[in-house]
This record gives sequence, structure tokens and C-alpha cells, in this order.
Amino acid sequence: MIPKLRVARPTNALGPLLTFYRDGLGLTEICSFSNHDGFDGVMLGHPQAPYHLEFTVQHHHSAPLAPSAEHLLVFYLPNRPEWQAAIERMQAHGFAPVVAYNPYWDLQGLTFEDPDGYRVVLQNANWEY
Repeated sequence: MIPKLRVARPTNALGPLLTFYRDGLGLTEICSFSNHDGFDGVMLGHPQAPYHLEFTVQHHHSAPLAPSAEHLLVFYLPNRPEWQAAIERMQAHGFAPVVAYNPYWDLQGLTFEDPDGYRVVLQNANWEY
């Protein structure tokens, strides 16, 4: 068994986040739920990957925005054409790259900011650790 990772985060903007992560980043909607004890949510990822992202909205509650520009999700895309296609897909859905807070991420990647202010780096490199 390979352990699985779920990164869960609250939001006030579930629809715009779906546009960013599903349509822009190309993640698959694995499942969703409505009015589960006052929460709506969606899980996104790749069906065979050992991780997924969960975004939830709590009824009658406001979630805070990103605390800093250094809260990152980094996706390593070593294949240059696949990386370029991911960048083009993000831009086709209206998401422009932003300058990374840490200049390291601008050397081989591009950073995008989601509707809640959290950042995603598409890194054109192998992860070698």
C-alpha cells in the first residue's frame, strides 16, 4: 500500500477554485459533496496519483485568504512540452503568471495565484530528493 496524501483547505470561492485547479491546472474532479454537516466540497487530483486536494466551503462561515506568498503547491513537470502545455492551459483559462516571492521558483518555473491568494508553481524540472 502506498500512503495517500490529502491537502484540505477552506475557501469562500469554490466555483473560481474549480476553474483554477480543474480547468486551468487540469486536475480531475474525483468527487464532491453538498451540505455534509454544513459543508460543501470537492476533491481534485489525478486518479492514479497518491495525492489529492480538497476544498471546502462552510455555510455561514468566512475562510481567511492565504497568509503569505510563500504558501505554495509545487508541481514538477520535467517534460518540456507537457510543462508548456500546462502553462498554455492556465493562460487560456485567464490565469497569468505572477512573479514568485522567492526568485528560485522563477528560474525553471512559473507561479500562478489562485482566487484565494495561494500560489501554485509549475516547475519544469525533475524532483530529485
